[in-house]
Amino acid sequence: MAKQPLDINSTVLMSGVDYFDDTAAINPFMDSSLAVNRELAGAEHSEIQRALESAGVKVVKVTPPVDCQDGVYTANWALVRGNKAVMSLLPNARSNEEAYAEQVLRDLGKEIVHVPDGLRFSGQGDALPCGNLLFCGQGYRSDEAAQAFAAETLGYERVQLQTVPKTNWRGKAVINKASGWPDSFFYDIDLALSVLRAPRDGERGLIAWCPEAFTPESQQILRSLNTVEKIEVSLEEAKIAFACNLVSTGSVVIMSAKAPRLQAELKKRGFSISTPEIDELLKGGGYIRCTTLTLDND
Repeated sequence: MAKQPLDINSTVLMSGVDYFDDTAAINPFMDSSLAVNRELAGAEHSEIQRALESAGVKVVKVTPPVDCQDGVYTANWALVRGNKAVMSLLPNARSNEEAYAEQVLRDLGKEIVHVPDGLRFSGQGDALPCGNLLFCGQGYRSDEAAQAFAAETLGYERVQLQTVPKTNWRGKAVINKASGWPDSFFYDIDLALSVLRAPRDGERGLIAWCPEAFTPESQQILRSLNTVEKIEVSLEEAKIAFACNLVSTGSVVIMSAKAPRLQAELKKRGFSISTPEIDELLKGGGYIRCTTLTLDND
């Protein structure tokens, strides 16, 4: 693939699958009865890295935190802008990642900032920058107060949103048994929304989003937002194919191989598409975007 100028995501942090597992099923996609094949997961992870590097993205690779089942999903470690990193506060099964992530980012020269104690914050997984906008998800892995703190600390204009909860047969919201936190198939906003292009030189940014993944109130907020263009993604492609969980450079999109409708729409808009085959990694409820933490948001 010919390399093109990178508008966003020019440098990302990745770890590895050494301890990848789904024993503690902290999201609805996990099933502890299904064995995880780390060899296959490692091959998929390497394919994501190759696709990123082929698109011109610089990948900073670190070893994963020891005995952390979700340590491959670096997007949840922090939210980074410039020289600052606002660190995450993660579910119980992921809490051992926090100190490791802090040391990694400190070693990379980032100034470490912590959200107030007692608040949930899922880092970039639940807070996606688009120029000066920050699309935030609340209610499952992040608290609005934590995202307000992160946005203020890093100088973003917050767009506060909420995805739909997972419900039982009675229509009642489900509490995840492993984490004790409310559950959703869109527990992080990067499963329901993606940033494709940042605003530049007077042109609007571009996002893809799944309307059915959001509450009616959040749908209205996004529909009335005029500072970005929007591509709508079907519920099927968002939930089954993880279509929104992608990495865009502004010209190249590394995304799901199983989302043909979004692929076709992006090609119409002039994007080059790279589609690594991912099956094993999604057993942890994460996908392409989840495995990368952007280090160069400006």
